[in-house]
Amino acid sequence: MELMPGYKRSDVGVIPDDWDAKPLGEIGDSLIGLTYRPSEVRKYGTLVLRSSNVQNGTLCFDDNVFVDADIPDRIMVRPGDILVCVRNGSRDLIGKSALIDERAVGMTFGAFMAVFRSEHGKLLHHVFQSGIFKKQINEHLGATINQITNKSLNSFKVPLPPTDEERTEIANALSDVDALLATLDQVIAKKRDLKQATMQQLLAGETRLPGFSGNWEVKQLGDIGQFLKGRGVKKDEAQSGTLPCIRYGEIYTHHNDYIKSFNSWISPQVAATATRLKQGDLLFAGSGETKEEIGKCVAFIDDCEAYAGGDTVILRAAGVNPMFMGYYCNTAPIAAQKASKGQGDAVVHISAVALSSIVLALPSLSEQNAIATVFSSMDAELSVLESRRDKTRNIKQAMMQELLTGKTRLV
Repeated sequence: MELMPGYKRSDVGVIPDDWDAKPLGEIGDSLIGLTYRPSEVRKYGTLVLRSSNVQNGTLCFDDNVFVDADIPDRIMVRPGDILVCVRNGSRDLIGKSALIDERAVGMTFGAFMAVFRSEHGKLLHHVFQSGIFKKQINEHLGATINQITNKSLNSFKVPLPPTDEERTEIANALSDVDALLATLDQVIAKKRDLKQATMQQLLAGETRLPGFSGNWEVKQLGDIGQFLKGRGVKKDEAQSGTLPCIRYGEIYTHHNDYIKSFNSWISPQVAATATRLKQGDLLFAGSGETKEEIGKCVAFIDDCEAYAGGDTVILRAAGVNPMFMGYYCNTAPIAAQKASKGQGDAVVHISAVALSSIVLALPSLSEQNAIATVFSSMDAELSVLESRRDKTRNIKQAMMQELLTGKTRLV
C-alpha cells in the first residue's frame, strides 16, 4: 500500500517522517518490585501496589496489602511512573497499567509488577494502554510464557513525536478524556451506592413508599409457587444455536437480580433436553463454591422463548412481582437462610426442598410493584450512564489510534 506523503513505515506501524520508534530502554528505566516474606506483611507499614490496584487504567485502593520492611528508595513509586502488571495467572491481565499520581507517594510495588520511569510518562501511559503496546505483549507471551521480563519490556518500541510541545498536546488531549471517564465512573458509583441503600431500606420495610402501610405477610418460598428443575445444556452446547439459555454458572458471573441479557444460545435440539422458562420464573443457582453464595436468584421477566440448563432450581411463582422477588431473594437475611441450608464442602448444593422452606416477609402485590418500579427507574438511569461511559471509552480508543500514530497531528 502506498504511503501518504510525510509518513514512513516503522516497527510500530506507519508514523510521520519526523517521529521515531524507540525502545523503551532508550527513553526510561524499567524497575521490578520486590518479593516480601509472609512475616513482613502487616496491617500497617508501606502499601504495596499490586495488579488489583489497577482498574480500568487507573489506580484504586480497595484491596491493599502493607509490609513492614526496608525498601530501597529507588522502588518507591513517584508521580509520573507507569505501574504495569508483568506477571499474572490470567494472561489477559498482563500489561494492564496505570499512571502513578500524588495519591501513591510513599508506596511501593510487588514482585509481579514493574514501574517504568521516564520523563515522557504522561504520554507513555496512553501508549501502554493502546494496541501498539498490547500487540507487542501478545507477541512476547507466545503460547507458554506467562510474564514480561525486564529485558522484554525495555525492548518494546513506542512511537515518539519529535517535540515536547507535541508530546504534551497529545498527552493532554487523551488525559482530558480520562478525566471525563473518571467523572462518569464517580457518578455511576454514587448512583450504585444510592440504589444499594434504597434497596436495603425498601426490601426490609424500614422505609415505606407513600400510600403503603400495614404488616408484611410471613410466608415460605414454597407457598408462592411450584419448583421445577433445569435440565441439560453442556458447556460445549452453550453456543450451539440462537435460542437464549441460562446456565447455572452464569447466575453468578453474568446476571444480577433479574435477567437483562443472555450469554448462552442453544440449538432447537439442545433446547429439547432443557427446561423452557415462563415469564415470571425465579431461577436459583443449585450449585456453587461457597455456602455464602449458594442459591443466588435471578428473575426471568421477559416474555420470550428461553431455557434453563442443569443445576438451576426454578420457582414458577404466582401472585408476586418477579423483579421484586429477584432483588428480595438476594438480600442478606434470605442469603443467610440459604447458606444455612447449603450442603457440601468443595461443591455446595441447595435443593428445591431446602429452598421451599425459606421464610419470607412479603408486602402486598401492589407495594411489590411500586418497589420494583423504583428499582427499574434506578437501573434505567445507571444504564444510560454506563452506556455513555462505554461510548466515551470507545472514543478514547479511536483517539489513541489517531494521535499516538501521528495520523492526526495536534501541532
